[in-house]
Amino acid sequence: MEALLEFYAANGVDCAIDDQPHDRFAEMRDARAAKMAAMTQNHHSAQNNAQINQQSSLPRAPASNAHEAPARVATQTVPDAANVEAARKLANAANTLEDLHAALEQFDGCNLKRTAKSLVFADGNPNAQIMLVGDAPGRDEDIEGVPFAGATGELLNKMLAAIGLDRTDVYISNFVPWRPPGNRAPTSQEIELCRPFIERQIALVNPDILVPLGGDATKQLLQTTNGILKLRGKKHPYTLGERKIDAIATLHPAYLLRQTAQKRLAWQDLQMLKKRLEEIGPKKA
Repeated sequence: MEALLEFYAANGVDCAIDDQPHDRFAEMRDARAAKMAAMTQNHHSAQNNAQINQQSSLPRAPASNAHEAPARVATQTVPDAANVEAARKLANAANTLEDLHAALEQFDGCNLKRTAKSLVFADGNPNAQIMLVGDAPGRDEDIEGVPFAGATGELLNKMLAAIGLDRTDVYISNFVPWRPPGNRAPTSQEIELCRPFIERQIALVNPDILVPLGGDATKQLLQTTNGILKLRGKKHPYTLGERKIDAIATLHPAYLLRQTAQKRLAWQDLQMLKKRLEEIGPKKA
């Protein structure tokens, strides 16, 4: 049993997303059986039609629908331009963070929503000067429904405390609000589907400083292909409507848990963040 649980965890099956278990192997067998039955039926129909055509050259009436293959269950397809446009319209129509949260609850165009347990929207103070953006929720975030939970969240809290801040002083979100299965990286299609929502979220919070956490979030927000080690340690301009605000990227806490020697780089970034915050002064109403 322990080996089975380890196998499940290694393959991303580490939390329940439904109250009842599903035998996916049985579903696959049933689907294959239905497909084979349909192919066999179509083959027999083709043979019968060929025999009839040989016996008569008269025009034939359209074939009956009685022997058509069973209808397939509709499945969610890869996000396309229409889905992205629908996401953009929903996001742009949101005038408050509450509206945006409701829009994400309503939006069904992203496959990730089907497998995630929770919509991980945000945490912290929506009036904060600093907005932190991660890449996508992990297992702990999916269970608790808040960004940066578990060990990763504990480290982030310590990082903030090191410069005299806590979660009430910042606003925290993720580029992708649903957990990808098995903690895989979001696909480019999923990222483009979620982009309108995070961009609208940043606009509604209207922070003075944007802090992308980790390489993926930094690349997407700054629209660059450079890695995080090249992007951190500098201030980058982020266009927010008619404003240009500072984006100060740093390493993701999950990465720092694996690469503890890199915490010195994160500390340098935090010092830069603190200095910039002091230069800006209190947020204007």
